[in-house]
This record gives sequence, C-alpha cells and structure tokens, in this order.
Amino acid sequence: MNYRHAFHAGNHADCLKHSLLLSLLAALKRKPAPFAVLDTHAGCGIYDLTAPEAARTGEAARGALRLVESTNTALAPFLETLKQAGFPAFYPGSPTLIRAALRPQDRLMAVELHPEDHAKLKAHFKRDTAVAVHKRDAWEALRALTPFPEKRGLVLIDPPFEQEGDYGRITEAMAMLRHRFRAAIIAAWYPIKHRAPVRGFHHALMEAGVAPLLAAELWLREPTDPQRLNGSGLVIANPPQGFAEDAAAILPALLAGLGADEAGAGSAVTWLAP
Repeated sequence: MNYRHAFHAGNHADCLKHSLLLSLLAALKRKPAPFAVLDTHAGCGIYDLTAPEAARTGEAARGALRLVESTNTALAPFLETLKQAGFPAFYPGSPTLIRAALRPQDRLMAVELHPEDHAKLKAHFKRDTAVAVHKRDAWEALRALTPFPEKRGLVLIDPPFEQEGDYGRITEAMAMLRHRFRAAIIAAWYPIKHRAPVRGFHHALMEAGVAPLLAAELWLREPTDPQRLNGSGLVIANPPQGFAEDAAAILPALLAGLGADEAGAGSAVTWLAP
C-alpha cells in the first residue's frame, strides 16, 4: 500500500514493460473478435513528469525521456502512443496505454487498491464505458474477474515487489490462469536486481507447468547488486505468434536509446518452456 509509481513513472522498467505490452495488444487486434484486458496493479493512469515526485528521483530523465529523439522503427509504436497521451510532459501508465489500443468492441478492467491512486484512476476514466475501475486486491481480482466472457484477451500482472512472496503469488496466478483460461495471454513484470531470485522464479513457473513461456529481459548493468534495480523482465505465458521476434527487435532498440553503456548491459529473449 506504500508504493507510489509517481516516483518511478517513465523509468527503464516502464519502457520495457510498456513497449512489449503494446506489441501484445497489437497481436490481439489481428483478429476482429472482441477481447478484454485485466490490469491487476493499474496505478493512477497517467503521471505528470514535471511534478516534484518525478523530479526527485530523475528516473524518467534516465528512462523514457532519453528516447524522445529515437528514430528506431522498432520503438515507433511505443513512442507514438506516448506522444498521443501527452508525453514528454506526461507519462501514461499501463491502463492509459491499454485504453489507447482498444477498439470499440474491446474493454479494460483496471484494478487498484491504493485509495488515492484508485480515486485518480477512477477520475481519469470517468464516463468511459470501455473501462471498469475496481478497488480490490489484485490477487483476489485475478480469480474473480477471469475467465473473460470474450474468451480471449490479456492479463497484465505488475506488482511493486514491496512485499515478500510476490514471485510465489505470480507463479500461483499464472498456473491458475493457464488451467482455467487457456486462451488468455498472461504477462507478468519482475525486477532484475541479481540473478538468483530470477532463476528461482523461472524455475518455479516451469515446475508449475506454465507453458508455453517466454522471458524478455533488459538490464542496464551486470545484475549483481541486490540493492539496485539493474533491469527488469516480462514473462509471457501463451505469447502470440511473432511476439518473440518483435521483442528481439524492441529490446536492443531500447538499450541503445537509453544509452546503457555500463559494463554488462544487455537484453535477451528466451523460451523457458516452448
């Protein structure tokens, strides 16, 4: 309940998560049938990059703001969507990016438990009939709001990793969803501080039978310091056809645009379970 994304909006983790999120949504739109999206940790919806919170950390300045002048075609859909939402003055959170990608027949369920952030999210989507904003626990919502009546869609799981056990909760949620909602694409974000917790998380997902399973990761420096957010990853169950290739083009473009020149910087797209 203490995590406030306003301090971190537009950082390198957001760039990874949101560029890949838009690629997943583009894949869903290849079919005319309607789909739904469940965003489990939706936040405020949009963030003012000129506000004191953003200035205090400078994370956007080292993140998305470095990409403004990028001409790499792999980043074009991401940067264009940001600009449509008011970037670089504002950075759109995942629910705003998702809403921008929806067609008239699609819908979004945005879940946020923090009272102040929920109020801002509710106001952000006021009178938008395509978006339902829920004030409830994310892990409870995952079971209550799935499967979707549309029988297809995306579940985005994005906890702040402030509590012990988030890796385990994600593993349980993804295993549950693969059992009861097999048509869904499931994407979960995770931090990369050092490698041991990430290896354990990947192994737990494979042991739980979550397949097919793909991991897309980007790190700005060698992930050996457990006190720093050295990088992040998105693990995707049931990824759409062609997504691995899209991710393999997006991640190096992000790395170059972010100016990651420290020793050990890199990216990888890895099939954990084909």
